[in-house]
Amino acid sequence: MKNLLQIGTLKEHTATAEEVNRLLAAVARNIADAKVTAISDETRFDAAYKAIMQLALLALFANGYRPSTSSGGHHMTMIQSLPKSVGLPKEKMVILDALRRKRNTADYMGGYIEVATVTAATSEAENLLEYVKDWIARHRPELLSDSI
Repeated sequence: MKNLLQIGTLKEHTATAEEVNRLLAAVARNIADAKVTAISDETRFDAAYKAIMQLALLALFANGYRPSTSSGGHHMTMIQSLPKSVGLPKEKMVILDALRRKRNTADYMGGYIEVATVTAATSEAENLLEYVKDWIARHRPELLSDSI
């Protein structure tokens, strides 16, 4: 992570409990939106993917970093840093990165999102939420409110 900081891919950031808890609430809303079957699968997938990205951002925040958004690739950086930021197993990171690539194809090339992909993304977002919350509770408990 320090190497990413040195090359400008990451910036230093001091997280506050307010921003962490606000992002956790947004994650919960996005996961709930991803389960609404009355909307398109693409929109549901976008909501699940957004929750994953918010959680990857939280993982960086809890470690004193944020991504630099002045150049491309920050979604990839956030997902691929999860094994270092919160100890996420690399196998899980590979799954999340595959969802990132699927999102890129859908957003930029009009790729189709299957129901199974929506289900997988939603499940991965829920699992990552528990994983990141647990990591923060163990390593940075001052960043969590009692109501989360």
